[in-house]
Amino acid sequence: MSILSTRQMLLNAQRDGYAVPAFNIHNLETLQVVVDTAVEMKSPVIIAGTPSTIEYAGAEYINAMAEVAAHKYDIPIAIHLDHFEDVEAIKSNIDIGFKSCMIDASKLEFEKNIAKVKEVVDYAHKFDATVEAELGKLGGQEDDLIVDEKDTMYTNPNDAAEFVKRTGIDSLAVAIGTAHGLYKGEPKLDFERLKEIRSKVEVPLVLHGASDVPDELVMKAISLGICKVNVATDLKIPFSGALKEYFSQHPEANDPRKYMTPGKEAMKKIVEHKIQICGSANRY
Repeated sequence: MSILSTRQMLLNAQRDGYAVPAFNIHNLETLQVVVDTAVEMKSPVIIAGTPSTIEYAGAEYINAMAEVAAHKYDIPIAIHLDHFEDVEAIKSNIDIGFKSCMIDASKLEFEKNIAKVKEVVDYAHKFDATVEAELGKLGGQEDDLIVDEKDTMYTNPNDAAEFVKRTGIDSLAVAIGTAHGLYKGEPKLDFERLKEIRSKVEVPLVLHGASDVPDELVMKAISLGICKVNVATDLKIPFSGALKEYFSQHPEANDPRKYMTPGKEAMKKIVEHKIQICGSANRY
């Protein structure tokens, strides 16, 4: 296969009642863990990178690594620009080979959000790339993107229907009570709101901030129409924790092939678990 857009994989998930996991990666090792685990479990997978990750690792490098994986294996693999706010940066990365993007104009008022998203949609669709956008605001921190809890805003179902129609987006990220990063209290998701959004919107729905949300809540959200689940913080913590433990036990260590391995193994367990929770195993 080659790198795919997320269009068909999300439509398949919507039709069959599961979700495709989108895992935020940062380098070769984390990409390997995600892809190799997805292959073992026969799951479609989305490899996501925030603006700071793309800057750190290099868009060309990520695209090349994903191309190798896509040609090596027969599962659907997409690379996704996550929480990009710069339209020109999105266009540049689509030119490089990215087939999926999220334009995050959720901080803008409704009409300006629509205008900015529509610009990205018009460009992306020329290259058969898919566009995800967000209506409402999730609290918490996603790399350099910070939204204070007081500025959190839930998605309005009626606005969602108009937003999708006027922008032509391929998927919609909804704000129903999740947050980026770790929660300060008990997550409380507004499932009635999700049901209403699902009844008014035809495109696949996306759940951001799924790290640290209890499994049963994520699974219920999927049963009510969520087709893509983003996972980031839940991957970084075990990876970094395993590296710290390795160095504490082996302070003389200097070989990345050895000290990276425990991190990859710890991360793999989380990837396996998230794929099971999403119900995407054995779909290919």
